[in-house]
Amino acid sequence: MLSSFFMFYPFHCGLSDRRIHSSRRALEELLAKSCALCRWSGLGMATSSVALSNSLASVACSSTGHAPPPGISSSVNLPTSQLFGVKLHAPSITSSSRLATQHFLQQTVCKVSKGDVAPPFTLKDQDGKSVSLSKFKGKPVVLYFYPADETPGCTKQACAFRDSYEKFKKAGAVVIGVSGDSSESHKNFAKKYRLPFTLLSDEGNKLRKEWGIPGDFFGSLPGRQTYVIDKKGVVQLIFNNQFQPEKHIDETLKILQSI
Repeated sequence: MLSSFFMFYPFHCGLSDRRIHSSRRALEELLAKSCALCRWSGLGMATSSVALSNSLASVACSSTGHAPPPGISSSVNLPTSQLFGVKLHAPSITSSSRLATQHFLQQTVCKVSKGDVAPPFTLKDQDGKSVSLSKFKGKPVVLYFYPADETPGCTKQACAFRDSYEKFKKAGAVVIGVSGDSSESHKNFAKKYRLPFTLLSDEGNKLRKEWGIPGDFFGSLPGRQTYVIDKKGVVQLIFNNQFQPEKHIDETLKILQSI
């Protein structure tokens, strides 16, 4: 599927952290519209995934002055499609494009896998207090990493966790959200949407990198990945889905019922 392709395509076009943060909302909307375009057009998903990603790679790299990855042309005269005001090129798929795609996909390796003991960490919460994973020893933990506060998908996901919070409490689980936003941003986000759970500030995305969470949109958009950690601190579930944020709630509740 196209969403899976974007989630595990690690190419980074050299955007600064500041510019990445400011453009996350636009990236989310662009990627969502891109997926809708592929479904609407009836194109084969395997072909359209690579074609669309190649096109977006060219667009992203040209806007930053960086060269695209091998096999992806930076200037092509090809048919275009337009949906919701987003114009997309549909470049032909060459063997070099496929090889480049495989090369980049193979470079993405998650450092924390199912069955591993979750590595310890300490981060600041929305109140500026230090919170360690070890604090929740003996309880199941739902640790979800999301791109940014106040973006459409992240707001939808946070509110879905909020609306199902009693179910998580009944399962004895702790819900923790993590993003690269500041504690102040988290505090405002939690207050605005009445979020009853902890939000941790991973400024610089250090924890995200340590855990090996793959980025979306060629690494420019932090991935949306959720972990379920059991009472013994062992990772029982790793779920990654950028485009269906509410599905994270369903998947985590399922696994909590079985551990």
